[in-house]
Amino acid sequence: MTDPRLIKLADVLVNYSTRVRKGDLVKILGSTVCEPLLVEVYSAVIRAGGHPYLELVADETAERFLRDAQPHQLDYQNPIAHYEIETIDVLISAWGSSNTKALSNVDPSKQAQASKARKKWLTTFMTRHAIPYGKKGCLRWVGTQCPTHAAAQDAEMSLRDYENFVFNAGLLNEKDPAAAWRKVGAAQQKVADHLNKVSEVRFKNPQGTDLTVIVRGRKWINCDGKANFPDGEVFTGPIENATQGVVQYSFPAVHGGREVEGIRLQFKAGRVVDASATKNEDYLIKMLDQDKGARVLGEIAIGTNYQIRRYMKNTLFDEKIGGTFHAAVGSSIRESGGVNESGLHWDMVCDLRKGGTIEADGKVISRNGRFLKPGWPGN
Repeated sequence: MTDPRLIKLADVLVNYSTRVRKGDLVKILGSTVCEPLLVEVYSAVIRAGGHPYLELVADETAERFLRDAQPHQLDYQNPIAHYEIETIDVLISAWGSSNTKALSNVDPSKQAQASKARKKWLTTFMTRHAIPYGKKGCLRWVGTQCPTHAAAQDAEMSLRDYENFVFNAGLLNEKDPAAAWRKVGAAQQKVADHLNKVSEVRFKNPQGTDLTVIVRGRKWINCDGKANFPDGEVFTGPIENATQGVVQYSFPAVHGGREVEGIRLQFKAGRVVDASATKNEDYLIKMLDQDKGARVLGEIAIGTNYQIRRYMKNTLFDEKIGGTFHAAVGSSIRESGGVNESGLHWDMVCDLRKGGTIEADGKVISRNGRFLKPGWPGN
């Protein structure tokens, strides 16, 4: 029997997050383990009048490709995939796998090479996604986590507890989740409006982070469930040649099937000039060296979802934890005004809940993970 919350989630993804309209060409993408959710999304697209097509991906193919592919195959830019990302109106992705560690022993240099080959695809995706809703060429996209045993194990939860966490984080326990997300969006917009008026933002905590980004002229984006689901952040693309300082990330950063722990990045004139990690450092360095833009900070963001309180080993949730910030190396998200291009976009999370502060033009706006102004998220 289908979990009724999957039906509710599919409805939100189709009718709120991506606003599927009559005649839209909608790609639905996910692993075979996500099939129950994907089928419900397919049905919801039909009811909305769109044209759905479904791509089911076997978990094992990614590992086989990275293990066995020759250099010319790793470098290959599939023209069909690029035509697709240029053509579709909506992309709905469900994330989940039967083994989240399947790529842990893959040669990191091969992963970096394959990631570099995705640069053109990723740039097109970012460019189209930045076009305002309703304008010609706009790509509406949302990605969500499908509850799986593997993800529950990573979070050290039973599947039932993990399902409850996922659905509650998405406010699916509310009678009208879309209305609840619009309320979240109103609170987050107050943060974005304030930050849109400042030039410099500084993040500090006693654990070793002191990072300054210049954001003058860039746009802070209010993320209220229309790209990631669940959501809860405000972000921008910092000036590419101006980031200064050190960030000591609080949680392991998961990317490409690997966990990298104890990451410390030092920035000078916008670029990572020193990088280290206590686990999988070689993988970190290879990712940062994959192309010219990979060592540039492409995104800075503040987590505002106070329904998410603990680390889950899943970036979708971890970067939204209320009282954290995340800084992503690599490609900028174009709607913010960022211009950096790379085959990499890697979000890494830093906790501010134990003595951390956020300063905007020298004035503290957040202390110990809590905003100081009433009406802002968490207040």
